[in-house]
Amino acid sequence: MNTGLSVAIVGATGAVGKEFLRLFESRGFPVGKLTLLASERSTGKTEIFRGKAYRVEAVSKEALQGIDVAFFSAGASRSREFVPAALEAGALVVDNSSAYRTDPAVPLVVPEINADAIGPDNRLVAVPNCSAIILLVAVNPLRKVGTIDRLIVSTYQSASGGGAAMMRLLEDETRAVVNGAELPESPLNTRYAFNLFSHNTAINEFGYNEEEAKVIFESRKILAMPDLKVNITCVRVPVLRAHTESVTVEFAHKAPSIEEIRAVLSTAPGVKLVDDRQANRFPTPLDASGQGEVLVGRIRQDLSNPNAICMLVSGDQLLKGAALNAVQIAESVLGVSRV
Repeated sequence: MNTGLSVAIVGATGAVGKEFLRLFESRGFPVGKLTLLASERSTGKTEIFRGKAYRVEAVSKEALQGIDVAFFSAGASRSREFVPAALEAGALVVDNSSAYRTDPAVPLVVPEINADAIGPDNRLVAVPNCSAIILLVAVNPLRKVGTIDRLIVSTYQSASGGGAAMMRLLEDETRAVVNGAELPESPLNTRYAFNLFSHNTAINEFGYNEEEAKVIFESRKILAMPDLKVNITCVRVPVLRAHTESVTVEFAHKAPSIEEIRAVLSTAPGVKLVDDRQANRFPTPLDASGQGEVLVGRIRQDLSNPNAICMLVSGDQLLKGAALNAVQIAESVLGVSRV
C-alpha cells in the first residue's frame, strides 16, 4: 500500500495543472496532503480533488516547505524563481517548463525512452517540450529496426500548447467569426480562428522559432544522439487540443519494411497504432485528445528515398505532452505503483 505524499502543484489553475488533478485520481497517485499554488491573481480560487475543494494559494518559498513532490507548470520564470526553494526544502521537483531542459546536470526525461537518465542524486527532473515528447515516443522504437540518421518534421500544434488562455482565445474568436461579431483582443499578430500560422515564438538568427530549436536540441539530448539531423517546421493550427506531426524518418541504410515498422510500433510502450488504409483511418487530434498514448499511423515508404519512411503522429499535449509525462517521471523515481 502506497503511503501518502505531500504533493504541490505550481500552476494549479492552468490547463496542465488541472490535468495533474485528474491523473492523480485516475492513476491512484499517493497524495496524502495536496497544496495548490499559483500566481497572486489566482489566489482564493478552488479546485476539486477526490470530491473535496482545495483553495489555491500564492506560490512562495514558505508554501513549498514540507513538500515531498512538487510539480511545476507555471512557466520558466516561475520555475527559475521557486524551484531552488523546493529543492532546498527536500522535494522531488518535476518541472514542465523550459527553465532547466538545457542544463547538462538536469535529466530531460521521457520515461518510455530514458528513465535510466535519472540518477539516485537527481532531485530535479525536466519534462521535455510537448512536441518533442510526442515525436520521440513514436520515433524511438524504430531504433530497434534501423539506425536513424535524420528526422524531417512538420507540426500541426493545437491551442492547448499555449495553455488555457490560448484555448479560450480560439473558442472566442471562432464564435466571433461565425456570428459576425467583433474579434476579442489577442496577443497574436494574426487571427487564430480559421487560420494557421508559424508557431508564435521568437525567430533566431538561423530563421528557426524557439519551438523548433527546442525540438532539435531536446531530441538529441533525450535520444543521446548529439549528431542527429533534424529539420522541423512548427505551425499552430485552429485545433483546440492535441498536437499532430508529419514525420519522415531517414535511416543510415535501406529503410525497414512497413511490416517491420508496424510490428515494432504495435508493441512499443506509450504508442497506439492507428493505421487502417482500407478505412482511411489514421491518427487525428480528436481521437488523441484525452488519451495517454501517442497515436501513430499513415506509415508508408518514402517513394523519393529508399532509406526513409513517413508517418503521422498525434498526441495529447496536456497529457503525454505535459502532465502525464511528469506524473510518470515521479512514479518512476519514487517507485510508485499504479492502483
